[in-house]
Amino acid sequence: MAAVFRVTKNVLLKRTINVDTAFVSARSMASKTPVGFIGLGNMGSPMAKNLLKNGYPIIATDLFPESCKELQDIGAQVVDSPGEVAERTDRILTMLPSTPNVLEVYTGPNGILNKLYKPTSLQGGEGIEALITKELIMGRESQLCVCVREKERESVGAASLAKLTFMVGGVEEEYQAAQELLTCMGANVVYCGQVGSGQAAKICNNMLLAIGMIGTAETMNLGIRLGLDPRLLTKILNMSSGRCWSSDTYNPVPGVMEGVPSANNYQGGFGTTLMAKDLGLAQNTATNTKTPVPLGSLAHQIRARAAIVFKLEDFSSVFQFLREEEG
Repeated sequence: MAAVFRVTKNVLLKRTINVDTAFVSARSMASKTPVGFIGLGNMGSPMAKNLLKNGYPIIATDLFPESCKELQDIGAQVVDSPGEVAERTDRILTMLPSTPNVLEVYTGPNGILNKLYKPTSLQGGEGIEALITKELIMGRESQLCVCVREKERESVGAASLAKLTFMVGGVEEEYQAAQELLTCMGANVVYCGQVGSGQAAKICNNMLLAIGMIGTAETMNLGIRLGLDPRLLTKILNMSSGRCWSSDTYNPVPGVMEGVPSANNYQGGFGTTLMAKDLGLAQNTATNTKTPVPLGSLAHQIRARAAIVFKLEDFSSVFQFLREEEG
């Protein structure tokens, strides 16, 4: 998620920053001036590499210095803190795992907002609730834009291949300015409308994805218990009305499909902990809007329990979690 607004550091200091990302001053992203990148984990590193491949000089930092070495070896400049990134470039992207990390990077002693002495464009790929995004812009006179990165289905692989999907909400002119940079990292850049709409779309998509994967895992587990071969059951589902993305593209049962996390001990892909976090955001948003989401709520409970056992494994490992729950 990211927001764009035209303000200076002095204006920022007069307002409470209680969300995870902000853009300060929308600028044309057509020229390949240096780009700051903060957060070089499983998603951030391949995204930054794609910017390098497209000719953007990168000034990078990460909480774990070892995460920077690979990027440094291929030409990125590595600095010690987010604040130093802010001092050296006027275009910064962040890819951070959680709200506490975001707050530290933006508002901590060595954070971005403490070092903004010039108009700067900040983009963030991490997720927060759409309502908090809207709270960020309340009372600001300037134009704003929010860019939200979808938790892509193949996640890390999609980031490496620049096939991520970005959902953008806000002022259309700001969206146009951000397009070139985003297309270096993603195959789809979708304008969703008003500020917060991209984040809302991401939350809705991931809730449905989580529910669908749990339903597929339950169905496959039941079929196996009834003596059906999982490959045969998958074939039947995919030619019938039960067909869905989790059954025909990202099957959670080991041995049914090649090239997916379930074929590699659930390594890679989109982690269970991250999915549980996104479902928590969906649950909070539903509560705030008084929207009934009984399946979303149940999916959140299941994912939270699964994350205790399968913390780093792909979210399709819910199949294995259900198998172990039987015992």
